[in-house]
Formats: sequence, structure tokens, C-alpha cells
Amino acid sequence: MNNTNKLGTEKIGKLLLSLAIPSITAQIVNMLYNIVDRIYIGHMSETGPAALTGVGITMPVIMTITAFSSLVGMGGAPRAAIKMGEKNHDEAERILGNCFSMLLIISITLTAVFLASGEKLLWMFGASKDTISFGLEYLNVYLIGTIFVQLTLGLNSFISTQGYAKYSMLTVIIGAVTNIVLDPIFIFGFNMGVKGAALATVLSQALSSLWVMKFLTGPKSSLKIRKCNLKINKSIIIPVLLLGVSPFIMQSTESLLNIAFNSSLQKYGGDLAVGSMTILSSLMQMIHLPLVGLTQGAQPITSYNYGAKNNDRVKATFKLLIKCAFLYTSTAWLMMMIFPGTFVSMFTNDPALKEYSVWAARIYMATAFVMAAQNSCQQTFVALGQSRVSMFLALLRKIILLIPLIYILPHFFENKVFAVFLAEPVSDFIAATVTFTTFMLQINKILDDNEIMK
Repeated sequence: MNNTNKLGTEKIGKLLLSLAIPSITAQIVNMLYNIVDRIYIGHMSETGPAALTGVGITMPVIMTITAFSSLVGMGGAPRAAIKMGEKNHDEAERILGNCFSMLLIISITLTAVFLASGEKLLWMFGASKDTISFGLEYLNVYLIGTIFVQLTLGLNSFISTQGYAKYSMLTVIIGAVTNIVLDPIFIFGFNMGVKGAALATVLSQALSSLWVMKFLTGPKSSLKIRKCNLKINKSIIIPVLLLGVSPFIMQSTESLLNIAFNSSLQKYGGDLAVGSMTILSSLMQMIHLPLVGLTQGAQPITSYNYGAKNNDRVKATFKLLIKCAFLYTSTAWLMMMIFPGTFVSMFTNDPALKEYSVWAARIYMATAFVMAAQNSCQQTFVALGQSRVSMFLALLRKIILLIPLIYILPHFFENKVFAVFLAEPVSDFIAATVTFTTFMLQINKILDDNEIMK
């Protein structure tokens, strides 16, 4: 490698670091929203385990709401970045305006649908007579803040894609710190229980959404929400939604996945197994979300350079990304394998639930380190505007592999609960292998086609 290439790689490394650190911090802080709720709820006297399980069964709805924000935000932000790389600023602003309007429409629709069908859905998701009341209390309050969730998560990516990673990080920090402060006040001080946890989350997201709106209509943002761009244009919004399908599937299928896990675990292991799954999914978030922050930090660099036809920098960014991702996931996975009891204790003091969760953690997270390849490759496909292949890879892990394995593997093992948890590492390993192989086969062709279009 000559000195010029070395300097280019160093520049990309510094840029990636400057974007990734705020993005990772934002994801870690964002993780605290639900996890802090669960920590406080799990330590409620007498009702803690049942309340924790009840909140856990609302996760499919919450994941679906979050997924729709990604459909718009993670589809729109990379396209806006590509247009900025092409020096087409007006088109980038039109994308932002259309995405804002789409998020408002989605918010109203989701709120109405889930308020009308919430109880029926929770029974489908694995609720029992001991946990349904806690789930409904949490969900009915949380749904009031759907519009704040959509605007915060859907528009925040337009801040980071402009290079304002620190401002994007502040969006999450403002909400998370507020949530951490309000949780014990509402849950224990006002004796509101799970309703208090949900209310704290709603108020926190409201503050975050106000921050995002203030930034995207203020003088610092190069992309602004303008009235003239709010009317939805099919030629603008359809490509956004097509690109956003991949991250949407990744997140929305988490809800289907949660349903599959909870219903199977309720069948074979009862409330104890479902409560354990709530803890394990929280621990997996602790590994996964910082990784998401890292890959999202690389997205603006990849998209901009792809739009600018600078293929060497696209390749250099990916190489650096996947190295950092593997270093992180391997370290996090090792800690989970060696000290599962320490992490489980964050969520419960109940001896039976703790013992069960420690046993399950080493099965469920056995191959968690391979998420580095899965996320790095898939997010790079999204950053390059490759909607079809990214959508297939999003479907592969959960829909094609994991959900069927949850129902198939128990037929081959005497310990049915073990078999359900085993489905996760098996599907993770297969999906990561296929994703990495596909990426290595496709990347040169994608970049060669981009070069031809100069």
C-alpha cells in the first residue's frame, strides 16, 4: 500500500471514528429506554417477575412501531446522502419532507390499530392470566406516544447522515436521561407500577422528538423540513420505502420472532421460560445495539462516497467497519459466556428466574459474535442502495431460518425448551455465513457498475 492509500485509510478511520462514537453512544443510551424499564419493573416487590413477563409480551408491538420508523428513516437517509454526494441538495430535501409526512400518516394508523386490537394481540403473544394485566397497562400508555417514537427514530437518521453525529447522539441522550430520572419517580414514588414506566418513556420520547424537529427546521441543518416538500410524491417515497424494506424487515420480524419464542416457551416452559426470554432479549440488545451504532456510523461515509463514485473509499470503509465489528462482538460475546449471572442479576433477584436465565443465556448466545458479519454486510448493502439483496438477507435469518427452527427443533430434542433456545445460534451462524459470502461475491460488481455510471 502506498503512502497515498495509507493517508486515505487513516482519513476514513478518523471520519468513521468521529461518526461511530456518537452513533454507538446513541444506541447504548437508546438501549437504556426499555432495559431501564425492565430493570426497575423486575425489581418491583412481589409482582416483579410477573410484571417483567407482562412487559416482555408487549415487545412485538413496540418492535413493530420501531420498525416502521426504520422503514422511512433508514430508507430515506441513505438516499438523501447519495443525493448529497451527487450535489443534488434540492432532491435530498424533498426526500426529507416526504419522509416527515409519511411518518405522521404511519403514526396515526399504528396508534388506532394497536389501541383497538391490543388485548387480543397480547394473548396471541404468550400472555397468561397472571401477566395480561401488566402487559395491557404498559401498552395502552405507550401507544399514546407512537407519534413521538416515529418522529424521533425516523428523522434522527437525517441528522447523522449530514455528519452531525453528536447532535444525533443528543437526541437519544435527552430522552434516555429523562427516562432514567422519571422511571423510579413514576414506578415507585407515585406507585404507578408498569403504567409509570410507560409514561416515563412517552414523555422522554416527546422531548427527543422536539429536539429533532428543532434541529431539522433550524439554521444549523443543511437539510430542512420545508412546507413545499411535505406533499407525498410517489417517485420520491416509493424508492425510499423499497430501500427501507430491509431494515424494516430486520426489526418487524423481531416482533414475529418474539411471538414465536414466547408462544413456544409458554407451551414448553410456562411463565418462567417466557420471563427468561425477556431477560435474554434484553441482553442480546446490549450486544446488538452498539453494533448497530457502529454500522450506522459507517453508513453516511459509504453512501456519500458511493454517490461521489469514490469506490476505493467505499471498500476501505467496509474493511475497517468489519474489523471493528468483529473485535467488538467477540469481546461482548466472551463476557456474556463467562459472566452470564452478573448480567442476569441486573433484571431480577428471583432465584428461580435467575438460575433459569443463566442456563438459557449460554445456549441462546452461543454464536452471537457472528452478528459482526451479518450487520456489517447488510448495512453496507443498504448504504449502497441495494434494496433487493438487503431485503433477502433480512428475510433469511429470521423468516427463512429462525422462526421455522423454533418450531422444528423441539421435535428432535427431549428437552424442548433447550431446542427452542438453540434455534437462535444455529440460524445466526448460517445467516452470517450466507450474508458474508453474498457480499464478497456481489461487492465488486456493484462498484464496477457504479464506476461505469460516471
